[in-house]
Amino acid sequence: MPLVQIDLDRSLAERLGPQISDGVHQALVDGLGMDPTDKFQIFRTHAPGEIVFDPGYNGVDRRQLVSIQILMVHMYDVTTKYAMFDQIAKRLEEIGVRPEDLLISVVENGFEDWYAGKSRS
Repeated sequence: MPLVQIDLDRSLAERLGPQISDGVHQALVDGLGMDPTDKFQIFRTHAPGEIVFDPGYNGVDRRQLVSIQILMVHMYDVTTKYAMFDQIAKRLEEIGVRPEDLLISVVENGFEDWYAGKSRS
């Protein structure tokens, strides 16, 4: 059950929030083989000046920053994660979010670190 947290400018969320949500979700379904009903996302919107970044870091022409952090169980290999990153970038580019403006990170833990409304015992 990945938990996706997306930080972005409020104006971008107002304009494209549902499409960003759908694009990221579908990329996880396609890239990780995740169950389509496994959708948990938190959008954090920010006013101008609340997201600070270097527009040229790593030789990239960054115009805005959309930060996507994915908390998930450690069970995917590097190739699968890279494919997921590519799927997210592709789907968001289709709706007008430039790949250069994305910062995607994965944070992993174990199955024992999750409670999703139902006890395991």
